[in-house]
Amino acid sequence: MKDPYERHLAEVLDVVEETSNTNTYTLKFIEEKVQREFSFIPGQFITISFPGVGEAMFSIASAMSDGESFATTIRKVGRVTTKMHELKRGDRLWVAGSYGNGWPMEQLQGKDILIITGGVGLPSPRPIINHVEENRDDYGFLEILYGTKTPLESIFEREFEAWSKMPRTKLSLTVDFVPEGVEWKHSVGVVTKLLDDMVTKPRNSIGLICGPEVMMHFAVQDLLRRGFHDEQLYLSLERRMRCGIAQCGHCQLGPYFVCKDGPVFKYSDIRGLPDCGI
Repeated sequence: MKDPYERHLAEVLDVVEETSNTNTYTLKFIEEKVQREFSFIPGQFITISFPGVGEAMFSIASAMSDGESFATTIRKVGRVTTKMHELKRGDRLWVAGSYGNGWPMEQLQGKDILIITGGVGLPSPRPIINHVEENRDDYGFLEILYGTKTPLESIFEREFEAWSKMPRTKLSLTVDFVPEGVEWKHSVGVVTKLLDDMVTKPRNSIGLICGPEVMMHFAVQDLLRRGFHDEQLYLSLERRMRCGIAQCGHCQLGPYFVCKDGPVFKYSDIRGLPDCGI
């Protein structure tokens, strides 16, 4: 049985600057056996640790087929993420995982997939987009609705063109506002505004939602009004996780621990729970 407390040394293979404060890191475990046995379900997370600094949880952002490495996208907001942003190729860090409950990959087969996400919520469903691209015949229509505050905060922009050219796929982008002098050819407004032009219908579809809880709340309510049911909607809460193994209680939500029973939940399982906010 894998020791949930065990950390393994990993090396930074690559660093991609997504925005002024957000980078994507490609990592690989130093021990070949650890890397070979590492696997994950999209939506799960890893723990990154720096002795004397702290540790934090981050979504896995790479494709499941990337067996020789894995990636995570991190915005600089605190001590651990600041330390992470000091790293360069060849540097090492401690990693544990994968942890948690991921997106419902088996249920997605043969279904139309609607992904609604905002800001740095995109890394969590990104592996699903990669997987659908690699196994296109196994899935129905794929629709991606992605919003950020400004065009300068969009991540994975280098992949947008390829996503939009995938068969039976629609990518829609929006920002809250466009700063003066910045070019933007897409929608302006909150991400739920994109639902007005949504192609996906409730029949034979599943909705995957990841982002700020206030955004997820309005997205869920809008989808329910359009005929979607609780059981069709899945959300990644990714909030207040600390230990990653349901021991500290910091992320408890009703009878659930977000780090163990989530971060992905079916909406019907969490609807109406105290302190849920969705």
